[in-house]
Amino acid sequence: MVEQVRKLLEKRLASAAELENLRQSILQRRDPNKLCISVCAGTGCRASGAEAVVDAFIDEIERRELQINVELKETGCHGFCERGPVVVIRPKRVFYQRVKPEDIPEIISETVLNGNIIERLLYVDPLTNEKIVYESDVPFYKRQTRTIFGANGEIDPTDIEDYIAIGGYSALSKALFQMSPEETIEEVKRSGLRGRGGGGFPTGRKWQSCRDAKGDTKYVICNADEGDPGAYQDRSLLEGNPHSVLEGVIIGAYAIGSHEGYIYVRNEYPLAVEHARIAIEQAMDCGLLGDNILGSGFDFTVTINKGGGAFVCGESSALMASLEGKIGEPRAKYSHMSENGLWDRPSLLNNVKTWANVPLIINKGAEWYSRIGTAGSKGTMIFSLVGRINNTGLVEVPMGITLREMIYDIGVD
Repeated sequence: MVEQVRKLLEKRLASAAELENLRQSILQRRDPNKLCISVCAGTGCRASGAEAVVDAFIDEIERRELQINVELKETGCHGFCERGPVVVIRPKRVFYQRVKPEDIPEIISETVLNGNIIERLLYVDPLTNEKIVYESDVPFYKRQTRTIFGANGEIDPTDIEDYIAIGGYSALSKALFQMSPEETIEEVKRSGLRGRGGGGFPTGRKWQSCRDAKGDTKYVICNADEGDPGAYQDRSLLEGNPHSVLEGVIIGAYAIGSHEGYIYVRNEYPLAVEHARIAIEQAMDCGLLGDNILGSGFDFTVTINKGGGAFVCGESSALMASLEGKIGEPRAKYSHMSENGLWDRPSLLNNVKTWANVPLIINKGAEWYSRIGTAGSKGTMIFSLVGRINNTGLVEVPMGITLREMIYDIGVD
């Protein structure tokens, strides 16, 4: 089975059926009951020593010759940044926090090999003093709706197999072979998705304007120039699940008739840049990007452009000026990006979080998506929760939640 998957990955996928065959081959090879140690290796946990924790796990697993029976996975940000480094031991999902390299031999000997719980590494509820064993019972996670951020703790962001295994690129396949560009835009319209970059403009309407704009050359852009103080949602999503963002971008390109795209990301986000680069290369190698994607006849390429850290370049027209090699200065607002954007051509720009929502909408449908959130703003939003509270980090909650609920029910409890 391993050889079969390897051969499938070595050639470009030429159809939707080949993508599905690859997915099934990956799933058949994997044992859902196998012990797996997931270590948060996002930037936040790395700042707390996650890389040393990973190295300690590697050494201990090799020393005990457990490579066959125990899997070690470096994942993206789990969200509970204040408690990092975070370690989750599957399949039971035992949750350990603030793990240090010296804890690793005990974790292997006690929890991994004997199923015992190490109480000093458990999260303690500050209100009840109860020690929480399992990740799903931690109040910080329990009160969230993690539709786009939940996969961060499940997959290795540098391994396209992990993303394909959880249904990755099935939305792209569905759009290319079961939906017209117009139907794709209509589904996004009906979902009620609004831009997640701050403006909140209806995403489907923006897509429609760009598709209707005159011109054969159109561009698609992912805005990952996150400059808001204390905000790092886009960084963590691009670090932890870059393929979800990339898949959304490709679907958007298909919908508006674009064949060239860009990810504009801050140069201060080296891990996000690296993981996005790897994702693009893997998607190209697999036939999910580039010429004749999945044998559909649709061509699309993506280039990463690193911004210099200017806050103003998060604004759409300034970002496009920077992409053109000019000084990142905003244009007058009467100039619409959907008609006169990058190099004065129709351009579609959406935020990282907006793009990551698109595969969910295409796969699960507009009706499913529109049941989350409020009448005027659907879906979820990822917020950076920081300050004088017990639980700081990234939280994903339905649109319409009150600040009181988010701060007191998630941040304090």
